[in-house]
Amino acid sequence: MDTRETVTELLRRIAAGDPTKIAELYAERISWQLNWPDGDYTESLPWIRQRDTRADVAEHFRLIADHHVAEQSTAEVHSVLVDGSEAIVLGAFHNTAKSTGRRYDAAFALHLTVEDGLITRHHAYEDSLAVMRAFARPGADSA
Repeated sequence: MDTRETVTELLRRIAAGDPTKIAELYAERISWQLNWPDGDYTESLPWIRQRDTRADVAEHFRLIADHHVAEQSTAEVHSVLVDGSEAIVLGAFHNTAKSTGRRYDAAFALHLTVEDGLITRHHAYEDSLAVMRAFARPGADSA
């Protein structure tokens, strides 16, 4: 698959919600980055951590699903820009945190690199403040 086909298939698999199938589109070793402020979020947001492997990708998407209300989760893709092996996906997601019942909306940009039909770079930029506020416990400092 070329870059656009791989990204289109990734978005289809994310919408279908099968973490194992999503991870199959990633190389065994990847460059992973989530653009979040420094800190340890694993207690309330366990999917926000460093990833390096295809197995890590499956865990990432599994944890996201585990912590959100599936019936209240949607995403919209506004643009997919492709230049050779590089792709940028722009959009927004709308989710409800299971632990608090709070709904949030967050814009995102996803920078992907595709080599030989597999994703080798996954750098995500999102509204981390909206996510943190949705999961914050009452009385917690959520910025």
